[in-house]
Amino acid sequence: MTAPLDTEKLLSYRIPQTQDDYDPRDVIIYALGVGAGLASEIDETSLVFERNLQVLPTMALVLGTPGFWAMDPGSGLDWLLILHGEQRLKIHTPLESAGTLIGTTRVTGLADKGPGKPALIRARKEVRTLSGVLVAETSEIWFVKGAGGFGGERSLPVEPHSHIPGRDPDFAISLPTSLAQAAIYRLSGDRNPLHIDPETAASVGFERPILHGLGTMGIVGRALMHAACGGVASALHEMNVRFTAPVYPGDTINTHIWQDGDTLHFRAYRNGLEQCVIDNGFAKISLPGA
Repeated sequence: MTAPLDTEKLLSYRIPQTQDDYDPRDVIIYALGVGAGLASEIDETSLVFERNLQVLPTMALVLGTPGFWAMDPGSGLDWLLILHGEQRLKIHTPLESAGTLIGTTRVTGLADKGPGKPALIRARKEVRTLSGVLVAETSEIWFVKGAGGFGGERSLPVEPHSHIPGRDPDFAISLPTSLAQAAIYRLSGDRNPLHIDPETAASVGFERPILHGLGTMGIVGRALMHAACGGVASALHEMNVRFTAPVYPGDTINTHIWQDGDTLHFRAYRNGLEQCVIDNGFAKISLPGA
């Protein structure tokens, strides 16, 4: 049986503050990592060519982060037991195609679902310029399998969630992934072997390495950009998702989108409607002319 979460060790662990110097090459590598250029019917030159380069807002998820910090034994976590449950992103200042950003990450909440059940960890990150201007905020929830029973609150403080409308979607867009998708995505910083090593994937019950959750989020972010933002990356400035199933490199991700003014609700599936991989998605966009 898994030991309860070592909250003292986790809360005393200092997640490294990270400074990222990035340039158009890094922007292009990130865009390729989330599938830019793979859909033959969509022109994404502006995401992969340094002339008039657009920066995907979801790149803020990988900037200013120390990577998968739970792999550090000092955190007290068994990283093989962690599932990525939810992710939130809010852009305050559109990302430039080059710059230096500093990320500060901290654990802000724990929940105990009971002995033998999951523990929940919420961590938040702020990304700022060297002068202190807030560029982006992110928040994520991890489920640590079997790590409950440490005596904490049973639930995390509730954050607003989206509810998918009961009508047909206003947009549906399919975007392919490549067999090398996870291998490319990990070049942006997340080196978790679950996404590249068949033995690690098999040890936790997957038939082969899976795509990073944040990689899936980036692909769905592209879908929102093309379907509802006229292909303008900076028009997407808030995005929240709940991960419900893994995506395998080579899958096609189908995103259904409901629009209500500057608010988008969305749900994503792998390979047609085979399996829902993102549910209760919520995004905020800038409308043309606003």
